[in-house]
Amino acid sequence: MIDRLLGRAGLRERIEELREERDSLQQQLDAERERRADAATARQEAERRVNRLEDRIADLEGQLQRADSEQEGLEFRNRATLRGERLREVLDRLGSFRTAPEGALTAMVEEPGEAVREQFGGHAPLLDRAAPCLILTDDAGLVSAALAPPLPPEPFSRWDDRFRLERDWFLPGGDAGDRPFTLALVRADTFAVGRYEGTDRVAFEGFTTDIGENHSKGGFSQARFERLREEGIDDHLERCRSVLDGFDGPLLLTGERAALDALEDLETAARRTVDATGQPEAALGKAVRDFWTTRLYGV
Repeated sequence: MIDRLLGRAGLRERIEELREERDSLQQQLDAERERRADAATARQEAERRVNRLEDRIADLEGQLQRADSEQEGLEFRNRATLRGERLREVLDRLGSFRTAPEGALTAMVEEPGEAVREQFGGHAPLLDRAAPCLILTDDAGLVSAALAPPLPPEPFSRWDDRFRLERDWFLPGGDAGDRPFTLALVRADTFAVGRYEGTDRVAFEGFTTDIGENHSKGGFSQARFERLREEGIDDHLERCRSVLDGFDGPLLLTGERAALDALEDLETAARRTVDATGQPEAALGKAVRDFWTTRLYGV
């Protein structure tokens, strides 16, 4: 009663409320401290993991640099460009090679697989540089080479007592020497096409188109010049299409990349970019020579 008269009861109640509030805040503070302690522990563990990963990354980068350095140091034993009689001599020499059953590996690859790579050991990275290619090796390591033929077959891999080398992949006449084919050269301003029976050309047609290479000052604008030039190229390529319709047999299409891309819908046996220029007949002769060329790599 005295406390109520002196106002002490209200003070005591207020003190109790403040104590409860204090205890609640203390609990929150303790919980926050615990959370921060857990966070600090988690942060420290994360930092340790980051450090371990950085060490691992540095180690792997070092391995990669060493591997790159080793690969950069690898070189083909020899490289050669083969055509004509020299190509026939090399094919005859490789064709005469004999081993025990399943002692000779022939593999046409676009990307060398592990089974092929392991046959070349530390020299396997060289296969990546030569691919797509025809790979030749034997179980004694006497032959270790890759060929890039003009008409590569579909990918395959086989072990036999000899290498699989079909002349149709390498020579214009094939095994019989008189295989027919059509070879065309297409550039933005030049076209030439020949019908061949082996190495003999039995038909020819060619022409050039003036599409304008440089815009002279005055006259119409550069934009109009470019439009007219593009239209001229389109007309030239349509004329090429029309002429090719009159030639039958397997079509081997050569020329500059842009022209080949513009004629991508044509059905062809093979395509190859070549740097053959000049008048149509002479340019076609260069294109034929470039197309029927095989690259030889000593691995």
